[in-house]
Amino acid sequence: KDCWNEFTVSHTNMIQFVLMFSRQGKLRLQKWYEATSQKDRKKIARELVPTILGRKPKLCNFLEWRDLKIVYKRYASLYFCMGIQMEDNELITLEIIHRYVELLDKYFGSVCELDIIFNYEKAYFMLDELLLGGEMQETSKKNILKAVTTQDLLQEESENSKETLDDMMALT
Repeated sequence: KDCWNEFTVSHTNMIQFVLMFSRQGKLRLQKWYEATSQKDRKKIARELVPTILGRKPKLCNFLEWRDLKIVYKRYASLYFCMGIQMEDNELITLEIIHRYVELLDKYFGSVCELDIIFNYEKAYFMLDELLLGGEMQETSKKNILKAVTTQDLLQEESENSKETLDDMMALT
């Protein structure tokens, strides 16, 4: 008898979604790792954000919500929130949130809400370097920041090349 037929593994991503929002409830960043309709995404955010904002600061940073565990942490004026499966480890998720905030702090020099608003593409890029498909991709802050810095240099080079090309076209 083949034991593999009896034992099937249904693997889902550890992290289902990441939300970052302000104390006023404005969503600043959202990343979904499971296929979710736009309507459901809005509904989840509309229900979850006030639930978290309404909790007292001394309460636990873990919350059972629907069929998920919600792990969140407030840093200054921003809340970082991740939805995980019930069987997943909330302490590891809290550590992932902290790692992401450390990356943002290192890159922006004490990150604030305005940094995210005006540089949201950098915040998404760092999140994509840290997490891939809802799983931790890279643990080294140094490697992630190196990738972001390299991306910045490539973008700067590209903009300089475009300006040079525009200058050349203006001369003709």
